[in-house]
Amino acid sequence: MASYFFDSSALVKRYVNEAGTVWVTSLIDPAAGHEIFLARIAGVEVLSAIKRRERARTTSPQEAEVAISNFRREFAVFFTVLEISALLISEAMALAERYDLRGYDAVQLAAALEVHRRRTALGLSLSALVSADHALNEAGRAEGLTVDDPNRH
Repeated sequence: MASYFFDSSALVKRYVNEAGTVWVTSLIDPAAGHEIFLARIAGVEVLSAIKRRERARTTSPQEAEVAISNFRREFAVFFTVLEISALLISEAMALAERYDLRGYDAVQLAAALEVHRRRTALGLSLSALVSADHALNEAGRAEGLTVDDPNRH
């Protein structure tokens, strides 16, 4: 069983059809047996991304309603969600400063690094940080994570 940390830019591809959707859906499919990690903030970011697509009229109101409903249901049961702690925020602040990341991208990276450390301590690995955000991907690589961009699939 592989394990992946998804940031919101990658996770949203499960709920709206765009480049990388088929690959993301195959990784998240429960039948694939992968463990998918998320930061708690992904809930807000994915819902916001779906609503932005609806406002921009690239997603219909009906498609957005179904996507949000599916996301809310799956968020509660499909994913291992990492809570945001004061320590994680402190690390995110350092990462934002080091790599000039946007705020939530720094939190996503700090969360991915925390999952990586926890799994490494148990003798397990984190297969990849999955993100469609170039700056986050570069920072993840600089921090020693394997990174996979769903836009390349």
